[in-house]
Amino acid sequence: MGISQITDSLLFSNNEISNAIIKTEKELFNLRFKKATRQSFKSHEIKEKKRHLAHLKTILALRLKSKTKQFINQTI
Repeated sequence: MGISQITDSLLFSNNEISNAIIKTEKELFNLRFKKATRQSFKSHEIKEKKRHLAHLKTILALRLKSKTKQFINQTI
């Protein structure tokens, strides 16, 4: 995971980010399941998925917060 993935995520719409969050959570669940059942997996992928999920959630939260502020400023 590098800077390019983060900047690519900024270009997504809110719906695309929500879909990416769901997809990443499923992948993370599958990796944790493989770990628990002692199947082979690449352990570094768990860390990468967790960070990617955090980036996506942060981007979505910041966008929603800015939209809420804009809405409040318009109503006042």
